[in-house]
This record gives sequence, C-alpha cells and structure tokens, in this order.
Amino acid sequence: MNTMFIALNQQTGGEGGSIQFLLMMVLIFVVMYFFMIRPQQKRQKEMVKFRDSLEKGMKVMTAGGIYGTVKEVGDIYVVLEVDNNVNIKIDKAMIMKDPATAPVSKK
Repeated sequence: MNTMFIALNQQTGGEGGSIQFLLMMVLIFVVMYFFMIRPQQKRQKEMVKFRDSLEKGMKVMTAGGIYGTVKEVGDIYVVLEVDNNVNIKIDKAMIMKDPATAPVSKK
C-alpha cells in the first residue's frame, strides 16, 4: 500500500501540484478583485459623493424608478416633487442620478 502511494506521489510531482493550485487560486482572487470588487467600490464611493452633493432643484431618480425634483435635503431623507404639489419623502440611500440628465458618451 505504501509503495503505491509513493509511486502515485512521484507521478503527480509531489508538492508541485499543491503550489500550482495555490498560485492559481491567488491569481483568480487577484483577477476577481480588479474586475469585480474594485469597480464596485468605486461606484459606491461615487454614489455617496453624489448623495452628499444633493441640492434643491436637482433632477433625480429613486431606486424604485420614480423621477422627481429635489425640494428639500435632510440628513437621512430627501423630499422630492414628483408632480405639481405632489411631494414624497425618500431615504437618501435610495436616490440615484437621473439617467436622462447624464451626459451621453459617444463611442
């Protein structure tokens, strides 16, 4: 039984296989970080910056898809006018940029 294990160990390269596996896992994590995690963190920072810069009169959209104009900005809430004399109070975390007012990029 021991001779069979030694023969299999010599055929697979011994410890070389586990080092290659470890390097492959590290490489996968690095690729995931640069293509998934880092861009998401950048978008989150931009959204926090946008929400902190909200001012009266800005056109915004809620996470639920409601478009409106900012009428009042509080610490944790925003009052939006969605129609003439129709105001709703929304949590500041649910406010996004209005895609209609975003600059159009030409490719």
